[in-house]
Amino acid sequence: MASSFRVCKRGLRVRGTGGFLKGLQGSHTCLRRGVVTEAQALANRGKDDDHGPGDQEGFEAVQQERLAQAERSVLISCHSKTNEKRFLKYLSLHGDIQNSFFYDSYGTYAVVEFASPESVASLHKAVSIPAVNHESLVPFKSRLLSLRSLGAADRPTGQTGPQCRPQTAVPMNELIQTLSQEETIDQQVTCLTAAFQLTEENTRLRFLVCSLLRDIAASYFPECNVRPFGSSVNGFGKLGCDLDMFLDLDGISGRSLKMPNAGLALEYQMKRCNSERAVTQSILSVVGECVDRFGPGCVGVQKILNARCPLVRVAMKTSELLHLYGRLDGRVRGLVFAVRCWARAHAITSSVPGAWITNFSLTVMVLFFLQRRPAPVIPTLDHLHSLAGPADKSVIEGNDCTFVSDLSRITLQDNTETLEQLLRGFFDFYGSFQFGRMSISIRKGTEQNKPEVAPLHIQNPFETSLNVSKNVNGTQLDRFVALCQDAAWHLEQSAAGAPSAPPPQRGADTAPAPWGLAALLLPSQTAGVKGRRKQKRELASVRLKGLLESLKKNNNR
Repeated sequence: MASSFRVCKRGLRVRGTGGFLKGLQGSHTCLRRGVVTEAQALANRGKDDDHGPGDQEGFEAVQQERLAQAERSVLISCHSKTNEKRFLKYLSLHGDIQNSFFYDSYGTYAVVEFASPESVASLHKAVSIPAVNHESLVPFKSRLLSLRSLGAADRPTGQTGPQCRPQTAVPMNELIQTLSQEETIDQQVTCLTAAFQLTEENTRLRFLVCSLLRDIAASYFPECNVRPFGSSVNGFGKLGCDLDMFLDLDGISGRSLKMPNAGLALEYQMKRCNSERAVTQSILSVVGECVDRFGPGCVGVQKILNARCPLVRVAMKTSELLHLYGRLDGRVRGLVFAVRCWARAHAITSSVPGAWITNFSLTVMVLFFLQRRPAPVIPTLDHLHSLAGPADKSVIEGNDCTFVSDLSRITLQDNTETLEQLLRGFFDFYGSFQFGRMSISIRKGTEQNKPEVAPLHIQNPFETSLNVSKNVNGTQLDRFVALCQDAAWHLEQSAAGAPSAPPPQRGADTAPAPWGLAALLLPSQTAGVKGRRKQKRELASVRLKGLLESLKKNNNR
């Protein structure tokens, strides 16, 4: 039930399910301090979704709308048998309710969004601070509340409780069974994406966590903001993924004024700090202490101030870029979800830091592959840069992060490949890629000579001198290539209608055997990988032998 916060060089890392983090079951959260001028995080619901903000609005507009929703929301711990109708009727006494949902995570919780922030203030006036004999309470009025006694609203009625919406991903074995019942690989990819992507409710919870942490940080920095970035907003996050946040102090009024008209200046300084890094460490140390002492349900704060974190502003631009690519073509997100799920199933990626390929590296590899199709599915970053207008100009510490933000200015080429063809093409492409000599770059969209000796070199889109896959060793890369070859062979057999991979029959009494994408998610065996590669070569020999025999018969005639 407890949460542990880890403070890295530019932020807090939160792991656990305590207090208001219970909705992000098992999540790993990072709060970083950054000074930025653009709001660059978005809870993307995907190009094809029809609910929630983000379908037609721009990146910044949706960010602001999500944050505003969170500011008007409260998180309430309820009984499992709470009467939902009476519960909401009671809360509506404080104002109109815009949205609400229940979820279950070590208890039943309700997220209630009011139509106006004044309703939250009204509710706060009506809540009580309980007296506990063995604890010294701090009267910090958070928006995390507990339903104690509201008459009929919380009295068991004999009926089932509120409908709780799941906030965790489907177990792998259940996913494989579900995918096996689909009729095409395209449908399997679509089904997998729907099962793994962040739900509307989970997205709201993530922004609510940012808002609740902002309430604590605002005790020292009243005009600060806490915003999400990374997987939570770039459109490629799955249920249970990390929640990365940054503490934005750039919106504090007066920072850009050299000499106010009143001729007065605030005493605004950080004592006993002689560098930007020391200032960041000090600020985050104080915020971490406040979260530990006053954050409801948050305990075990760990301050890791010397951890290495990327430039926050560059990371924000990367989130925006990935979001843009995901909106350009619906197949982009589907292919990324399928490849990343396959990689996790075979331990190519891991939640533990090490020599494994990261999800970000895999995402860039998918984007690069889509740029390398005969008819490219998505444009290169250089092309997006050439379409940018004056308002899109962005240079961060010497790194040119400029690219067009208006999707209507981007013209895509006519690529009609199915998701099945693209998935098989991905495995074929990287099963024979010249990793020993070539580097991957989505900025250029073509293979580049490797600038350094590393098994895998993937150029950072904006900090082009950096290799985002520098941690990967040769053993892990060789294993990735072997598994790509194995997956390509499986999909080739599925496309050829091999008896080992038949499509399911509707109405059958028994569950269909895993096939297509479902078969790719089954646990791999090292010997099996090598055996199937040998079998693939033998299959080619059989085909060649059959062709020669056919020619011989024709000559005899």
